[in-house]
Amino acid sequence: MTRPVAPSPIAGRTPSSTGAAVFEEPVIGPQNSPARAAAAPLVRRGRLAGLDGLRALAVIAVVVYHFFPVLLPGGFIGVDVFFVISGFLITGLLVSEHTRTGRISLRRFWQRRARRLVPPLVPVILISCTVAFLIGGDVLVGLGAQLLGATTFGYNWVSIATDNSYFSVNEPELLRNLWSLAVEEQFYLVWPLMLLAVLLLRRPRLRLAIVTALFVASAIWMGVLYQPGADPTRVYYGSDTHSFGLFAGAALALLLRRPSGHRNELPRLRPWLGAAAVGAIIAFAIWLPEDGSATYRGGLVAVSLATAVAIWAGVRGGRFGQLLDRAPLRYVGERSYGIYLWHWPLLVLVQLLWPTGGLLPIGLLATAITLACAGLSYRWLEQPIRRIGLRGSIRLIGTVMTGPVQRRRLVAAAAALSLLLVGGTTAAVLTAPAQTSAQLRIERGQRAVDAAARAAAQAAAAEAARQATVTPVPAEGLITAVGDSVMLASAPELQETLTGITIDASVSRGMYSADDILLALKAAGQLHPVVVIGLGTNGPITASELVSILRILGPDRQLVLVNAYADRDWTDGVNATLAEFAAGNRRVELANWHDTIAGRLDLLAGDQVHPGPSGGQLYADQVLAALERLAALPPLADMSWLLRDADAPTAPPYR
Repeated sequence: MTRPVAPSPIAGRTPSSTGAAVFEEPVIGPQNSPARAAAAPLVRRGRLAGLDGLRALAVIAVVVYHFFPVLLPGGFIGVDVFFVISGFLITGLLVSEHTRTGRISLRRFWQRRARRLVPPLVPVILISCTVAFLIGGDVLVGLGAQLLGATTFGYNWVSIATDNSYFSVNEPELLRNLWSLAVEEQFYLVWPLMLLAVLLLRRPRLRLAIVTALFVASAIWMGVLYQPGADPTRVYYGSDTHSFGLFAGAALALLLRRPSGHRNELPRLRPWLGAAAVGAIIAFAIWLPEDGSATYRGGLVAVSLATAVAIWAGVRGGRFGQLLDRAPLRYVGERSYGIYLWHWPLLVLVQLLWPTGGLLPIGLLATAITLACAGLSYRWLEQPIRRIGLRGSIRLIGTVMTGPVQRRRLVAAAAALSLLLVGGTTAAVLTAPAQTSAQLRIERGQRAVDAAARAAAQAAAAEAARQATVTPVPAEGLITAVGDSVMLASAPELQETLTGITIDASVSRGMYSADDILLALKAAGQLHPVVVIGLGTNGPITASELVSILRILGPDRQLVLVNAYADRDWTDGVNATLAEFAAGNRRVELANWHDTIAGRLDLLAGDQVHPGPSGGQLYADQVLAALERLAALPPLADMSWLLRDADAPTAPPYR
């Protein structure tokens, strides 16, 4: 015999086997109305149909985007699906409570949110930080600021203030995924106050218009602040620019509380519209770029609207919502919060513990551990606390231990584990280095480049003082090098190995920037007879970009292309393009940095990208070897005689 479910004392919510929050009056009008009967399929075993399936799709998209980015490059849109679901549920709960009681208990609402979100978060932070302390190194950099953001639910703004990028693949930021939790928590803090003001308006259409205006304002603000070509983290992290999904869900909750005459909308077409909306979400996850204008000027808004349509089709009844909630999607959806919390810290830690594991093995291992941790959290932490509260859960554990000795042992073990984790987290913050090893190596290279620039400026000034007029003539053997942060980290060794080299290198450059840099150097008379380019680390390249570079250099300059080493999905394609281009042009040679450093990863920084002094020397040696191969080639024949005398029967001697 099963025990009947007791009414919940929490207004606007009923307990359920899944622990999901549901409306007591889900999007319907008066009690015993025809609309209430029509909406009965909305609630199946205490939850709104379709939402678990949508949560599952959202968290799967995010996890695949992080673990296997080449498979789902737009999977980050799963966060926007979560935003719409959260806005819909929270607004529905608040409005239902206001409808029944005429008020909203802010204290109880915030208590419920804290009870839902905080307990699963605490072990994630403590365990992750303690393991990070045991590993040490780069993963500890900035951990104090991350903990500040996590504990205050201001992670997104802390990251913006400290200039951390969501899209950076070089920085092992342990708690990066908590930015979205911060956006939601800030919404939960502010939105009930705003909603109270909105509910003072008696006209439902005016209420809906105000919330829709907030949705539109946030979407427009994201498009205005987004700058093409720049890192989009500010507009992606900002609560002001990325709240439109939450407002879309809120608007949907208000829309579905219209008078009962508008209840059963499009009963035959609704499942097809829901299926099309889910298909659109999947398509966005496949094709929407993380750094494209289309994403921030309409793409994420379209994801939010598609999610709202899918929610509407699911909760309004029928088979669509039931199909979305089929296993295994229901299983994943119920545990989606834990999966989201655990997946990113585990990925970072597994990568650090197994740096040579490869993308697929690391992703599979991190997936298995994530599912295990999320399952344990759901079974032993989230569910008990949702049902009977934190104190009740503690009392329940105490009743399981039948004897006083067992209880004392349990308390002692729990206290020891807590002290260990708190101590590990504290030690991680106190021992964190100020900079990553990659940053130290890049700064070392930057100092060398700056010193060389100052020396060159002083030499030029001395020569100018000695001569009234100077006619600059490019000296034989001078080299211009243009590169990214890998070249910058190797700058001291390049300067020591190659006399007369001028280095123009910077962080986060790609091959797309080469044209503008070379044209500026050429205009300034600083483009020497030999040019070295190392710009393959930060993104894919095309043969047309290389052709354009060669056109700028002209027929009298030689080119050395340095290939790339980085655990990125574009690296193999970059290196293949560079090798093919070098093989097909006599004035181009390849410096094989990839194969040289692949067997000496101990010479790289913690990010497995940037070399230290020994690695920088290998980089310089490869450039030198490529230059020697170019010098060993016989000079090209002088074909200018064909232009002077088209009827000449023979060519002049080869020289």
